[in-house]
Amino acid sequence: MNVEFIGYVGAQLSSEIHPPQGSAIDLAHIEAAAHVHEAAGFDRVLVASHSTGPDSTLVAAYTALKTSRLGLMIAHRPGFIAPTVAARQFATLDHLTGGRVAIHIITGGDDTELAQDGSYINKDERYARTDEYLDVMIQEWSSLQPFDHQGPYYKYDKAFSFVKPLLDKTLPIYFGGSSSAAIEVAGKHADIYALWGETLAQVQAALTEVRASAARYGRSPRFSLSLRPIIAETEEEAWARASHILESARAISQKSGVSEAHQPQNAGSQRLLEAAAKGKRLDKRLWTEMAALTGARGNSTSLVGTPEQVAEAMFDYYDLGITTFLIRGYDPLEDAKAYGRELIPRFKALLAARSAQSSVAAE
Repeated sequence: MNVEFIGYVGAQLSSEIHPPQGSAIDLAHIEAAAHVHEAAGFDRVLVASHSTGPDSTLVAAYTALKTSRLGLMIAHRPGFIAPTVAARQFATLDHLTGGRVAIHIITGGDDTELAQDGSYINKDERYARTDEYLDVMIQEWSSLQPFDHQGPYYKYDKAFSFVKPLLDKTLPIYFGGSSSAAIEVAGKHADIYALWGETLAQVQAALTEVRASAARYGRSPRFSLSLRPIIAETEEEAWARASHILESARAISQKSGVSEAHQPQNAGSQRLLEAAAKGKRLDKRLWTEMAALTGARGNSTSLVGTPEQVAEAMFDYYDLGITTFLIRGYDPLEDAKAYGRELIPRFKALLAARSAQSSVAAE
């Protein structure tokens, strides 16, 4: 089975060890990150979204302008523009980029952040709104005739779009969210269900739950795992680098006077903290200390080791059913280069060897 690698393009240089500086939009950084990921052999890049940050769709458009092949995974929060409008925007960008657009649906699990954009409904209502939003968006892409719609959150008379996705009836839909409400909506709509870097046991349980949800709709989604790999020439050097990254992040947090650790509302972060509570190093080489330090604010767990060791650990997740890896580093540009040079080729070599073994066994 083909494996997809997704990187990350931010609007400026920023990570736990690189506090953002200067303008919120750094065109030189966006262009550099786009070029690095395309040259490194990534299939797509995530362009993230936040209630206080640059518009993800426009940053993605600029990323596409500076590349020729690189796919886009555009984070999108349902409920803040009309689904019919969003459908036309994404379909238009899909044409302008030659069919490179995918959508990452992030409903949102932090009440404070959502309130910054004027949303005050509770989590279950948010996912109910997302469900209806995606119903309308997908129908806008696929319908050959004007359609009417009336639901709890949206009403349309003769809605229609002349612009459709370039290559298919819909655009690929990635979906994040770990609550029971999220998994129900994911089962209905997700083409690729995205998890953060949890333990093998947690990932296995999540995949089982999502597959059961999807089966009720006659669907079979793929699965993505998000990690922050830390690689070096030797295992000792890799763990030393992880320790340095942790201390740098801690010093930056203390200097800012704001404690990063907090009790998160979203289920995904709670699951990462649950793992972190079991130990600093889990399974073969899953490192959880950054998640514990930051309160698991987003993708914050790592696989640590040599490129060979990390590729082998990633392959354990592949054996569970993970076919997409979203990998980004604490040094965003240099790590992306290293992944393209060292990590991705080694994983693909393992995959090729597995395929060869399967072919021999089938003869």
